[in-house]
Amino acid sequence: MPEFEILTSHRFYLELHLDGSNDQVDGTFLECRGFQQTQAPIEICEVTLINGAKPKKVQTIRTKIPGNVKSGNLTLRRGMTSSIALWNWFQAVQDGNWAKQRKNASLTIYDQNAKPQARFDLAGAWACSYKITDVNARSTEIEIEEVEIAFEEFKRS
Repeated sequence: MPEFEILTSHRFYLELHLDGSNDQVDGTFLECRGFQQTQAPIEICEVTLINGAKPKKVQTIRTKIPGNVKSGNLTLRRGMTSSIALWNWFQAVQDGNWAKQRKNASLTIYDQNAKPQARFDLAGAWACSYKITDVNARSTEIEIEEVEIAFEEFKRS
Protein backbone atom coordinates (compact mmCIF):
# COMPACT_ATOMS: atom_id res chain seq x y z
CA MET A 1 0.00 0.00 0.00
CA PRO A 2 1.54 3.38 -0.94
CA GLU A 3 2.26 5.91 1.80
CA PHE A 4 0.78 9.37 1.46
CA GLU A 5 0.40 12.55 3.44
CA ILE A 6 -2.85 14.44 3.73
CA LEU A 7 -2.26 18.05 2.72
CA THR A 8 -4.32 20.69 4.39
CA SER A 9 -4.43 24.46 4.22
CA HIS A 10 -3.46 24.70 7.89
CA ARG A 11 -0.36 23.44 9.61
CA PHE A 12 -1.69 22.84 13.10
CA TYR A 13 -4.82 22.52 15.20
CA LEU A 14 -5.69 22.88 18.87
CA GLU A 15 -7.71 20.60 21.13
CA LEU A 16 -9.44 21.71 24.30
CA HIS A 17 -10.18 19.24 27.07
CA LEU A 18 -12.10 20.23 30.22
CA ASP A 19 -11.57 18.36 33.49
CA GLY A 20 -14.61 16.32 34.43
CA SER A 21 -15.83 16.06 30.84
CA ASN A 22 -17.06 12.74 29.51
CA ASP A 23 -15.85 13.63 26.01
CA GLN A 24 -12.34 12.75 24.90
CA VAL A 25 -12.05 16.20 23.29
CA ASP A 26 -14.35 19.12 24.08
CA GLY A 27 -13.36 21.17 21.06
CA THR A 28 -10.95 21.27 18.13
CA PHE A 29 -9.91 24.71 16.91
CA LEU A 30 -7.87 26.28 14.14
CA GLU A 31 -7.33 29.67 15.74
CA CYS A 32 -6.45 30.90 19.22
CA ARG A 33 -5.83 34.46 20.40
CA GLY A 34 -5.01 35.85 23.82
CA PHE A 35 -2.29 33.63 25.26
CA GLN A 36 -0.87 36.27 27.51
CA GLN A 37 0.30 36.71 31.06
CA THR A 38 1.73 39.99 32.21
CA GLN A 39 3.40 41.06 35.38
CA ALA A 40 3.36 44.83 35.66
CA PRO A 41 6.29 46.36 37.53
CA ILE A 42 5.70 48.25 40.77
CA GLU A 43 8.04 51.16 41.28
CA ILE A 44 9.18 51.91 44.82
CA CYS A 45 10.79 55.22 45.64
CA GLU A 46 13.02 55.48 48.73
CA VAL A 47 14.80 58.51 50.10
CA THR A 48 18.06 57.73 51.94
CA LEU A 49 20.94 59.69 53.46
CA ILE A 50 24.15 59.82 51.47
CA ASN A 51 26.92 58.34 53.67
CA GLY A 52 29.69 60.78 54.53
CA ALA A 53 28.14 63.81 52.86
CA LYS A 54 28.57 67.10 54.71
CA PRO A 55 26.23 68.83 55.03
CA LYS A 56 23.87 65.88 55.15
CA LYS A 57 22.26 65.19 51.78
CA VAL A 58 19.64 62.75 50.64
CA GLN A 59 19.28 60.75 47.48
CA THR A 60 16.29 59.16 45.85
CA ILE A 61 16.56 55.48 44.90
CA ARG A 62 14.00 53.91 42.61
CA THR A 63 13.52 50.16 42.58
CA LYS A 64 11.17 48.09 40.43
CA ILE A 65 9.67 44.88 41.75
CA PRO A 66 7.27 42.45 40.08
CA GLY A 67 3.56 43.07 40.66
CA ASN A 68 0.65 40.67 40.40
CA VAL A 69 0.42 38.35 37.43
CA LYS A 70 -2.55 39.02 35.15
CA SER A 71 -3.83 36.59 32.52
CA GLY A 72 -5.65 37.58 29.36
CA ASN A 73 -8.69 35.75 28.00
CA LEU A 74 -8.35 33.13 25.27
CA THR A 75 -10.46 33.42 22.15
CA LEU A 76 -10.84 30.11 20.30
CA ARG A 77 -12.34 29.97 16.79
CA ARG A 78 -13.43 27.05 14.64
CA GLY A 79 -15.82 26.08 11.92
CA MET A 80 -19.22 25.59 13.51
CA THR A 81 -20.11 21.96 14.25
CA SER A 82 -23.25 20.21 15.45
CA SER A 83 -21.71 19.82 18.93
CA ILE A 84 -23.28 22.08 21.56
CA ALA A 85 -20.80 21.26 24.35
CA LEU A 86 -19.27 24.76 24.32
CA TRP A 87 -22.69 26.41 24.18
CA ASN A 88 -23.86 24.31 27.14
CA TRP A 89 -20.78 25.34 29.14
CA PHE A 90 -21.39 29.01 28.34
CA GLN A 91 -25.12 28.69 29.13
CA ALA A 92 -24.45 27.03 32.49
CA VAL A 93 -22.29 30.02 33.46
CA GLN A 94 -25.05 32.41 32.34
CA ASP A 95 -27.63 30.47 34.36
CA GLY A 96 -25.79 31.36 37.57
CA ASN A 97 -23.79 28.19 38.03
CA TRP A 98 -20.50 29.88 37.26
CA ALA A 99 -18.70 28.62 40.38
CA LYS A 100 -19.45 25.00 39.40
CA GLN A 101 -18.48 25.68 35.78
CA ARG A 102 -14.95 26.85 36.58
CA LYS A 103 -12.81 24.10 35.11
CA ASN A 104 -9.21 23.16 34.87
CA ALA A 105 -8.55 22.65 31.20
CA SER A 106 -5.78 21.73 28.83
CA LEU A 107 -5.18 23.19 25.41
CA THR A 108 -2.87 21.09 23.24
CA ILE A 109 -1.35 22.29 19.98
CA TYR A 110 -0.85 19.53 17.40
CA ASP A 111 1.12 19.61 14.19
CA GLN A 112 -0.19 18.41 10.83
CA ASN A 113 0.87 14.84 11.70
CA ALA A 114 -1.29 14.90 14.85
CA LYS A 115 1.74 14.99 17.15
CA PRO A 116 1.48 17.24 20.21
CA GLN A 117 3.85 20.19 20.00
CA ALA A 118 2.84 22.19 23.10
CA ARG A 119 0.38 21.88 25.96
CA PHE A 120 -1.01 24.60 28.19
CA ASP A 121 -2.87 23.88 31.43
CA LEU A 122 -5.49 26.47 32.37
CA ALA A 123 -6.70 26.92 35.95
CA GLY A 124 -10.15 28.25 36.88
CA ALA A 125 -11.37 28.52 33.27
CA TRP A 126 -14.95 29.45 32.35
CA ALA A 127 -16.69 30.48 29.13
CA CYS A 128 -17.35 34.22 29.26
CA SER A 129 -18.44 34.85 25.65
CA TYR A 130 -19.97 32.84 22.80
CA LYS A 131 -20.40 34.11 19.26
CA ILE A 132 -21.10 32.87 15.75
CA THR A 133 -20.45 34.81 12.57
CA ASP A 134 -23.24 36.53 10.72
CA VAL A 135 -25.40 34.11 8.76
CA ASN A 136 -25.90 34.69 5.04
CA ALA A 137 -27.69 32.02 3.00
CA ARG A 138 -25.95 33.16 -0.21
CA SER A 139 -22.46 32.90 1.26
CA THR A 140 -20.13 30.02 0.48
CA GLU A 141 -18.13 30.55 3.67
CA ILE A 142 -18.52 28.27 6.67
CA GLU A 143 -20.01 29.55 9.89
CA ILE A 144 -17.41 30.34 12.53
CA GLU A 145 -18.02 29.58 16.19
CA GLU A 146 -16.05 31.65 18.67
CA VAL A 147 -15.76 31.11 22.41
CA GLU A 148 -13.88 33.34 24.83
CA ILE A 149 -12.48 31.69 27.93
CA ALA A 150 -11.48 33.57 31.07
CA PHE A 151 -8.93 31.83 33.29
CA GLU A 152 -6.82 32.56 36.34
CA GLU A 153 -3.49 31.24 35.16
CA PHE A 154 -1.86 29.03 32.58
CA LYS A 155 1.26 26.93 32.63
CA ARG A 156 3.09 25.29 29.80
CA SER A 157 3.65 21.61 30.39
